[in-house]
Amino acid sequence: MHTKTKIHNYNGSKNPAAFKGKLRLYSNRFCPYAQRVHLVLDAKKLQYETVYINLVSKPEWYTKISPMGKVPALELENGDVIYESLIIANYLDEKYHQNALHPKDPLQKAKDSLLIDRFNKIVTSMNKVLLSTGRTLDDQENNIREGLDIFEYELGRRGNFFGGHKPGMLDYVIWPWVERAELLKLFNTRLSLRKDKYKKLMEWKNAMIEDNSVKKTYLDTNMHIKFLQSLRAGMPECDLILSQL
Repeated sequence: MHTKTKIHNYNGSKNPAAFKGKLRLYSNRFCPYAQRVHLVLDAKKLQYETVYINLVSKPEWYTKISPMGKVPALELENGDVIYESLIIANYLDEKYHQNALHPKDPLQKAKDSLLIDRFNKIVTSMNKVLLSTGRTLDDQENNIREGLDIFEYELGRRGNFFGGHKPGMLDYVIWPWVERAELLKLFNTRLSLRKDKYKKLMEWKNAMIEDNSVKKTYLDTNMHIKFLQSLRAGMPECDLILSQL
């Protein structure tokens, strides 16, 4: 089993000394992009430590780690740093061969990449809906529904997971937003993952919740609602649950 050291960092804090020879992930507990990388690290059973960054009150040194001040960022064993969630996820799967997450077949890998790109359009629309303030967003809602239809169809062709008999890269990189999908009910019941319309996706979601890697970062809908409410109020509580870690 791998271990993680959780360190909390705020404005005015110093960057803690890195553990030599260990991966370090700069993260935030409510960032779905950072969750992507946690899922890949845990699925590959890699040893790493986590530094949680308060994105509202970021430490001054963090822009030296991540130029845009965003999470996730991954500090490698040699001190190099890479950022952007998909770049990190792909690097980890290419660097560490245990439990390969991408398909071996180049064509299937290309098709998965196209699906990830399509899912990113769902993410964009989902963010606009969740942060809207009473505006009509029919185009965004249609984009979400059309995207979910595509993924429902794909699961019907592939099996229990997008990776086949077990979760693969595609499963893990889209999971953080499916975990948050119930938030859409707050704004439009038509956007919920109804079992009568998305039978395969609902079965997949239930199976993913039982995955050991997902369990390590999973938060229930009520916790996501609390964070979303703070975000919409302009006072995001980035450290809402860190005291429990």
